[in-house]
Amino acid sequence: MRKELSEKTEVSVGLEALWQGLSKDLEETIVKVIPNIVKDAKVVEGDGGIGTIFLFTFFPGVTPVSYQKEKMTELDENCHEIVLEVVEGGYLEQGFSYYKISFQLSAMGEDKTLVKVKISFECESETEESAKPVKTAESALFFLRCLESYLLNDAST
Repeated sequence: MRKELSEKTEVSVGLEALWQGLSKDLEETIVKVIPNIVKDAKVVEGDGGIGTIFLFTFFPGVTPVSYQKEKMTELDENCHEIVLEVVEGGYLEQGFSYYKISFQLSAMGEDKTLVKVKISFECESETEESAKPVKTAESALFFLRCLESYLLNDAST
């Protein structure tokens, strides 16, 4: 049975800059944002819009898996929402049979953005359901904090 987990966080970056880094420039920014985790990122199918498949390669020993392919299933420029579904590797090799994450951004003034993170998932067994989704939510929030720091400090260099 599919379940959902939601989190919210405020990011001290304007909506448009955050949206650019999270959606349009994801292939380039993810390696710069979490360089000790993601070794390489590339588009293996598509043009950056809906249906695009990203291949993220991880450094050995950092995660239990070597790669993850994610498909962009939704991209709404008006609502500032991006949805990525894991289609191969990664979380699907860690006890999930289905894993999808969405980020919805809302302006909270000129230099603040509210990010709603929603994770939809199915675990292969009931015993794995409790801790794994919480850890993946923590990973998503960690990524957002790293993206915030990158956009505030390093993006212009």
